[in-house]
Amino acid sequence: MKVGIVEDEAVWRDKIQAVIETYCRDKNIPVQIHAYGSGKDFMKDSDADLLFLDIELAEGEDGFQIAEQLMHEGKKCKVCFLTSHAELARSGYRVNAFRYLDKRHLEEVSEALDSFLKTKIQDRILSCTDTAGMRIGINLKELLLVETYGRKLRYLMLDGREHICEGKISEAAQSLSPFGFSRIHRSYLVNLKYIEKAQSHEVTLCNGFKVMIGRAHKDAFKKEFFKWRMWFDN
Repeated sequence: MKVGIVEDEAVWRDKIQAVIETYCRDKNIPVQIHAYGSGKDFMKDSDADLLFLDIELAEGEDGFQIAEQLMHEGKKCKVCFLTSHAELARSGYRVNAFRYLDKRHLEEVSEALDSFLKTKIQDRILSCTDTAGMRIGINLKELLLVETYGRKLRYLMLDGREHICEGKISEAAQSLSPFGFSRIHRSYLVNLKYIEKAQSHEVTLCNGFKVMIGRAHKDAFKKEFFKWRMWFDN
């Protein structure tokens, strides 16, 4: 994870960086932090996944204008605005701000990091061996479900593509459950993000595909789905 800090006051830069370093160390998250005293210096690099950006910078620099420039350049970094004036937050709608943080309450930095990491939970590639013995990469964000396919596994993607790979459903469930996948049946593992409707005996996925909920997996699925909705659908 690459984190940028744009803050003209060194004392605040250091405090924010310390909070980020402590958070990532406690959660064992690899991080690169780059701090800048001005938006001009940041824009020379502008490489960050998450940016903590002061709204009111020295020499007349405007945090909103910097965020607009990032948008125009197609940068994908999330922007957390730093301010001591809550009324300024109203202007942030035009740059799709990720968060507004009060510099007097730096505990909000940890909350912003929590929320950011939730958006990235499926930003990873699963490596599998297909029936030809080739290693392939499967993007978890595009994976709809996994099902048993004889003695192999079928990985069904959002766009309808499928990959037949070696493996067992129990092993797939163990490796994918931390990333928003739930084994709802002895033969099926579904992406919780793409469940359109959950009923007592089946779920309907976003493509209309229905999957039965196995009796042995019913209680665990309910807990996992409730937790997912609580954490990720807000």
